[in-house]
Amino acid sequence: MFLEFSRIKSIIGEETFSKISNKCICVVGLGGVGSYVVEALARGGINNLIIVDSDIVDITNINRQLIALHSTIGKDKVDVVESRLLDINPNIKIRKHKLFIDENTISQIDFSNVDYIVDAIDFVKGKVELIKLAKEKNIPIISALGTGNKLNHGGFMITDISKTKICPLAKALRKKLRDMGINHTKVLYSEEEPKTVDNKLGSTSYCPPIAGLMIAGEVLQDLMKG
Repeated sequence: MFLEFSRIKSIIGEETFSKISNKCICVVGLGGVGSYVVEALARGGINNLIIVDSDIVDITNINRQLIALHSTIGKDKVDVVESRLLDINPNIKIRKHKLFIDENTISQIDFSNVDYIVDAIDFVKGKVELIKLAKEKNIPIISALGTGNKLNHGGFMITDISKTKICPLAKALRKKLRDMGINHTKVLYSEEEPKTVDNKLGSTSYCPPIAGLMIAGEVLQDLMKG
């Protein structure tokens, strides 16, 4: 039983594995970062997931998103992720929301049993709402910042938002949170100056996935300690 997870049990032990597998993680945003986060969590033994995304798979997602294939173009991301995760672990419990997070929609998600929130969306307003809710409910949260227009795969780091610099998204989020009296929250970001040749948002095949796997690792290790 659960032979799929025998390798991780060999590292952390049966007791710790049992502890983390019963945790519930909410992943908001299933794009280049979030798709890798949620899969790594499922492969790491997490058995309860809430997945949130309002989007469908687009052909432009293929260069970086785990769930983006020609066969999935036009499908809801939450449905594609659900199907993939059930193929990894048929016993996994998934609650899915096709939802764009803002101050009007966030109440549609039941966070009462959530042990960790992963913010993998790319708009400041939604991030603010998630972080505010996490602080109010005392739920650990980590936010992904600024993986677009990056080339340096080794530049990502996990730190407190008060220590961030250079990243435009970090700067905007830091100001919004400070105005609300929130000065500290965990983030993943890079100090690399954004790169572009045509003033458009671009992305590599490797930076968002690396960021997603780093975040999944941080969440799993935090749960092991808790």
